[in-house]
Amino acid sequence: MTHTRKRVNRKFDRYKYEWLHLARNVVIVIIVTLLVLNIVIGLSRVDGQSMVPTLNNKQVVLYWRLGNNYTRGDVVAIKMPSGDKYVKRIIGVQGDVIDIKDGFVYLNGKKLNESFVKDGDGSTKPENKRIKYPHKVEAGSYWVMGDNRYESVDSRQFGSVIKDDIKGKLLFQK
Repeated sequence: MTHTRKRVNRKFDRYKYEWLHLARNVVIVIIVTLLVLNIVIGLSRVDGQSMVPTLNNKQVVLYWRLGNNYTRGDVVAIKMPSGDKYVKRIIGVQGDVIDIKDGFVYLNGKKLNESFVKDGDGSTKPENKRIKYPHKVEAGSYWVMGDNRYESVDSRQFGSVIKDDIKGKLLFQK
């Protein structure tokens, strides 16, 4: 009788340790996933039509948090000091001169040919009157705009974005 009981207990112990081993591995995978999502990759959602046709309303996008070498044309996730979150395209970098004339964006005196901009440009959307054109992008800052210019709240309204407000560059961008 005791011999049978020992065998049953050993079998129970083996199942218990297998379950604990599995639970430990699941916890490790969850922790590593959370670390990756909080340190390496970020998640953002596009709210509104400002990035159509590149990105659609309510589309969830991933962005790369590491490295902060942003260049013109990069689509980035931004968190403003006000708490507002945006997904926009970088049009100008520090030292660039942005001008908006006759519904078109000019970068350093040259009209931009932006194939990604939605038809009907809309660059003439009313800008913030505090921003004077031509506008020189300040050191450590970026000029950002949505691809659907008529629907976008962007640097035309809130000015240049400082590097610290950019959370990362979108992965899989067009």
